[in-house]
Amino acid sequence: MKILISPAKKMRSDPDTLAPEALPALLSETERLLSALRAMTPGELQALWRCSDTIAAQNLERLRDMDLRRRLTPALLSYVGLQYQYMAPGVLEQRQYDYLQAHLRILSGFYGVLRPFDGVTPYRLEMGAKLETDGARDLYGFWGDKLARVLEPGDGPVVDLASREYSRAVVPHLPRGVPLVACIFGRLRPDGRVVEQGAPCKMARGQMVRWMAEQAVTRVEELREFRDLGYRFSPERSDPGRYVFLKEDDT
Repeated sequence: MKILISPAKKMRSDPDTLAPEALPALLSETERLLSALRAMTPGELQALWRCSDTIAAQNLERLRDMDLRRRLTPALLSYVGLQYQYMAPGVLEQRQYDYLQAHLRILSGFYGVLRPFDGVTPYRLEMGAKLETDGARDLYGFWGDKLARVLEPGDGPVVDLASREYSRAVVPHLPRGVPLVACIFGRLRPDGRVVEQGAPCKMARGQMVRWMAEQAVTRVEELREFRDLGYRFSPERSDPGRYVFLKEDDT
């Protein structure tokens, strides 16, 4: 089983608390992206990042000083955001770390695919960014099928907890026949539609990852037992490739 999640925009550097276990698998591609970013003007970079002057200045400094091989932080501990807060990696037990290292994969516009304890440095580059590199018009073209190949899903299954921006960099390239289940966390509208909301969805994704690690989940059918944060599996709105979880007061 492989579990796909998105990164977070906010990152922190903490090379002293816990040492990384390895460098990212696609580091040579990351080095090419770094060269492309360093060749851009500050104005071009800010347009690419779509951010404020303050955030642009911070990331320009990061870009100038970036070292991809030293003073790194494990990816799982580097990202800061709602999803990662609800994962609460700082208080997991060793067996839960081992589970995540074996099953969890973090998708990244800059690094491609990360295992939880791959060493990273703070960066800003979303998968949807229009960065032309090596003849590709954007990062989807740049990465191609590399992310799916590095993922090595084997016979599967693959649990998709990533946003569409990130999952579309992997899912179309998975080998035919690999079981894929996308998890939806939402509320039921009066018209019968299930609607996901940004913040609650991120919380639920992080909580599910934590729950999977605590339960050592290895079969997709076990996901139906997830009931944290008031969510409950909705069998009548789900199918084999799409598990829908609704707030309990909506079921």
